[in-house]
This record gives sequence, C-alpha cells and structure tokens, in this order.
Amino acid sequence: MPTRADGAAFFSENCTSCHGVDGRGGGPASSGLSVEPTDLTTLSAKNGGTFPQARALSYIYGDPGNSHLARVMPEFGGEMAEDLVPVEIEGVLTPTPRELAGLLFFLEGIQQ
Repeated sequence: MPTRADGAAFFSENCTSCHGVDGRGGGPASSGLSVEPTDLTTLSAKNGGTFPQARALSYIYGDPGNSHLARVMPEFGGEMAEDLVPVEIEGVLTPTPRELAGLLFFLEGIQQ
C-alpha cells in the first residue's frame, strides 16, 4: 500500500507549482491561472470537519464527463488506472490508482 510519504512525493512532483509546497495555494505557477488554486489544507474544515475522500479523489482523478479544458487542474486518471489498490473510501473498499491513494493519505494528513 502507498503511504503518506509516497503521496508527499507525488504532491511535490505534480502539485506544488500551483498549490505551493504547503498546499495552501500560491505556488509559482498560480499567478498565471484564471482560477486561484484551492487551499488544500482546508478541505475538511469546508466539509463539516470530515475529509471529503470521495469528492477529493474524483476531482483529482478527473471527471470523464468533463473535458480537462473545462477546469484548470489537469486530470490524473488515464494510465494510472492500470495500477489499483483497495482504499476504504466512505466505508467502501474502492479500487484506487496507487499514486492517488498515497496523495489522498497525504492530503488528509495536512488538514487543519
């Protein structure tokens, strides 16, 4: 199973340019975006104190019903779907791309 450290490495490689090293937004690429990157440390606070696992995962993975052009953040699905691990999401074991499972653990760990 991936760990929070695996998720931190994925975040560092793929997310810090927009969300910043602390996950609060304000990364070096954020100034050129039409939409300000979300403060990822407040996802739980904005969801009644519970980390929104399913919603976060589906947004990061990408909604196949929407083109990637309809949102600023890239979709991370695609080839990741070939390496799945079971992750309990809202009480249900859910096949989840390994890299995104680690990212989900990392994001849950940085909530304030």
